[in-house]
Amino acid sequence: MKHSQFHLLKLKRFAPAFLAQAFGAFNDNLFKQAMITLITYSGIIAFGLESEKLVTVAAGIFILPFFLFSALAGQLADKYDKTKLMRIIKVWEIILMILASVGFFMESAGFLLGVLFLMGAQSAFFGPIKYGILPNLLAEEELIGGNALVEAATFLAILAGIIAGTLLIRLDGGVWVVSIAIIAVAIMGALASFGVPPTKPGEPSLKINLNFAAEAFHIVGMARRDLVTFRSVIGISWFWLLGSVFLILLPVYARDVIGGNEQVLAFLLTIFTVGIGFGSLFCNKITKGQVSDIPVPFGALGMTAFGIDLYFASQGFTPDPTNLMGFATFISDPAGWRAMIDLLGIAGFGGIYIVPLYTMIQKRSRAEERARMIAANNILNALAMVIASGMIFALQSLAWTAPAIFLTVALINMPVAVYITHVVIGKLVNALLKRTRPLS
Repeated sequence: MKHSQFHLLKLKRFAPAFLAQAFGAFNDNLFKQAMITLITYSGIIAFGLESEKLVTVAAGIFILPFFLFSALAGQLADKYDKTKLMRIIKVWEIILMILASVGFFMESAGFLLGVLFLMGAQSAFFGPIKYGILPNLLAEEELIGGNALVEAATFLAILAGIIAGTLLIRLDGGVWVVSIAIIAVAIMGALASFGVPPTKPGEPSLKINLNFAAEAFHIVGMARRDLVTFRSVIGISWFWLLGSVFLILLPVYARDVIGGNEQVLAFLLTIFTVGIGFGSLFCNKITKGQVSDIPVPFGALGMTAFGIDLYFASQGFTPDPTNLMGFATFISDPAGWRAMIDLLGIAGFGGIYIVPLYTMIQKRSRAEERARMIAANNILNALAMVIASGMIFALQSLAWTAPAIFLTVALINMPVAVYITHVVIGKLVNALLKRTRPLS
């Protein structure tokens, strides 16, 4: 009898790990978005940078530790019990949230950016565990459903954190509210981690290489040994480059292109993250629980189509910087509805695109090096996101608008989508020929 993927949430071997990662994703974004909203709408300047560029720099600061520490994180997760490491990392999060609260009360952008870097490091160490532990907790036929739940929960937690960070920090006493929330959620995440079952280390005899640059090249080289795994890694990294462009620019898009206040920003972020969540869950329906890359080209083509249309939808707005519109005004505007549908389409097809790729890495990686394969993926993901931040920074310096940047990445994605379609169709044709070839 086949079960819905949601039955996994009742399992003691899965639910605590699911909650631990969801609480972590929520907390990362509650803090990060509270800081970004403060910078965007309060006009804070730091290091000689105005708010628009400071937001882009903040995104790069959070991502940089993934590039620096993922190689070490992957080694540790293969050498030791992933559950024990998860607990240590979640306790570390409590300490970081206390420091973040200090930064809010100090009203120091520099201190908060330093905490943001440390949070990125904490997330980098958690990444190989988050995905690497799933094959230890789930059967193969449960992997697509489990990954879909984790991916959907991650983005819904991101959504909740973004909305909370956007709205709460602007309240009277918002610093108190945000500070209490991030510490409380960190404690709940740590408690959840103590319910995760112990796991067997992948390779206890592994010698740790502290040279992050050399080890990064080594584990990426390990991923390249299997063409399907490496293509999945590259495909995921490409997704994060595209996704980072949209997520980084949405605050600027909401304010400068639409002319909306923080309510509009929160709503657009809701549309985007809910879209990815639903797309991720729908992927399990498409594949019927089987590990398959068939949905990937549909996801890539859909992101391109809706990304191109978002540029044209954006021409319908006439922003007034002296009178930012609220949620009610925005949803009464036909241009607003078109932009909403485009963002929902980009995100929904993104969810369909990403889940099979993560599952392919988990399935094809050997148990003793699975965490390092996830780490290799994280390194290239981080590189892609840093490139996205740098690209946005450069194009903003050339006075490019957010819609123009959206159109550019959508057009660049078009040949990528065609290539993915070619690869998947080629695999299907080869498989069909093998089945129909007569015995000799």
